[in-house]
Amino acid sequence: MEIAARAARMGEASRKRGSKSERRMRLAKQTTLKGRIALSGAGVHSNAPAQIVLRPAEANTGITFLRTGLEGGRERAIEAKWSQVTMTELCTVIGDASTGAVSTIEHLLAALAGLGVDNVRVDVDGPEVPIMDGSAAAFVEAIDSVGVTELSAPRRYIKVLKPVRVEHGRAFSELRPAAEGFRLEVEIDFPQGIIGRQKKTIDLDAKTFRREIARARTFGFVSDVERLWKAGFALGASLENSVALEDGRILNPEGLRYADEFVRHKTLDAVGDLALAGAPLIGAYRSYCGGHRMNVAVLEALFKDHSNYAIVEAGAPRLGGRAEAAFAAAPAYSAERN
Repeated sequence: MEIAARAARMGEASRKRGSKSERRMRLAKQTTLKGRIALSGAGVHSNAPAQIVLRPAEANTGITFLRTGLEGGRERAIEAKWSQVTMTELCTVIGDASTGAVSTIEHLLAALAGLGVDNVRVDVDGPEVPIMDGSAAAFVEAIDSVGVTELSAPRRYIKVLKPVRVEHGRAFSELRPAAEGFRLEVEIDFPQGIIGRQKKTIDLDAKTFRREIARARTFGFVSDVERLWKAGFALGASLENSVALEDGRILNPEGLRYADEFVRHKTLDAVGDLALAGAPLIGAYRSYCGGHRMNVAVLEALFKDHSNYAIVEAGAPRLGGRAEAAFAAAPAYSAERN
């Protein structure tokens, strides 16, 4: 009887392990949204009103922006890829202004990447994605409101095989190989004491993104506003969508959402910019005093040489013989807040 009971327990344990393995394999499928999402607001730089509509998309289509409302009723589809980036000053822009471009895409891309959404079409009827509250929180809430669903195709990953690094003055960004998942180490160093030197390290998954990164807002210095306005930037910036700093103090009545909200927002930007790889990365990212320019530059360096990376599928054997699905943290599909 004891042997039989032990066998029964072992069988039950085996079934549990099997079901867990099966769940992991299911989570290794590509995803899209369960339904349509519409959001509206104004651009932080252009101050132009814009509506975006996020639509479910088929497997292997990735994230694509459809710029509508162009002269003559034209539309232009732009892939969310590093190769489509045309500007990285204060925000990330894809497409060309003369034929249709979309700017400030990084917070939306961060929400999609952070929640593990692989395929979406984003319709944008203006030149800029709405800034919302200056973070990714509104996009996360919208995605959670409709949910995420799996598709039949296996998820594809870009596995970093060799270290790549870009430098600009004292700033640098680098990508390195890692056994599994995607780790970000972001460090900033501002002369202003209210910010100073801050560092944030995360292993990217949906729970961590929601809890530690999604609500971190963009920030700026009041002393820079006039210069930015003359250059055509920050025309829509306000205390409703930015953390404003002046004379060593924070002007927002509510203060900061995190004690280190500044480096968390830089991490948010990095998640969004690095999503322009076109698929989730397996590796480790590190930056010091980086930004949009450096984030995109390190992707350009990665893809410059095919020996730097490999495109792998979840569940496919890798060189060591283990399943590639073991590399990636499983995305969370519930609307649970953490």
